[in-house]
Amino acid sequence: MQDNRNKIKRMIKLLTPPLIPLFVRSIYYGRPFSGNYATWEEAKKNSTGYDSDNIMKKVRDAVLKVKNGLAVHETDSMLFDKIKYSWPLLAALMWCASQNDNKLNLIDFGGSLGTTYFQNRKFLKDIKELRWNIVEQKSFVECGKKYLEDEQLKFYDDIDSCCAEQSPDMVVFSGVLQYLEEPYRVIEEIFKYQFEYILIDRTLFFTDSTPDRITVQNVPPAHYEASFPAWFFNMDKFLKYFDSKYEMIEDFDSNDGIINLEGKETIHKGFIFRLRGRDNH
Repeated sequence: MQDNRNKIKRMIKLLTPPLIPLFVRSIYYGRPFSGNYATWEEAKKNSTGYDSDNIMKKVRDAVLKVKNGLAVHETDSMLFDKIKYSWPLLAALMWCASQNDNKLNLIDFGGSLGTTYFQNRKFLKDIKELRWNIVEQKSFVECGKKYLEDEQLKFYDDIDSCCAEQSPDMVVFSGVLQYLEEPYRVIEEIFKYQFEYILIDRTLFFTDSTPDRITVQNVPPAHYEASFPAWFFNMDKFLKYFDSKYEMIEDFDSNDGIINLEGKETIHKGFIFRLRGRDNH
């Protein structure tokens, strides 16, 4: 058992890409996706990458202002005076808590410095027991522990170290799966933990039968200079990975909406999954 868990730990670290924080993930409009690459490696060769340390510092400064009450909301390291909620995601979080005596203990996989946590904390403050655990790249974990961590918000390098201290029953993937080199392999490894709930939001799908496609996303210079590989998924294929292990409770359209990919219509979707075979109250 321990050998298997160590293997999973190594796998998650291996498959987690260079940091793609929410600063990158949630900006789509005006940043075209292009190409149809045979492999991830080929797409990487046609990408420039990005300065993750620079991005991290921008996000840190903005999130600290939100935490300290100097700003209302942060997205993409930019500050806003009004929160644009992802109501389906928030409803899913509240529903999962309602299934567990108003308690919520989750892993926010690739959750940056807590953008989603701070976005929703107004509605989560009455949760009886809240544990929001972020699994991220080392530099973000170090920053989070130094400036942001408290009783509710924690940061970890990998899932194993989180599970050693916490008892999460839910994992959240918000705008992250399309930036993993081997997303299906990550999903298969996540299944081994048997989290009761998996919540997926802001993930890119074709609206027809188009097969999975690897593209390159280009960020406009107004934000920063960068480009990097990104998947668009075939929805039927994606959902089949869950069917034997997880029941889909609901699907929903995410805030980021529809994108035209070189004549193909795509959409950001979300899903709520619950582990099959559990006593589901």
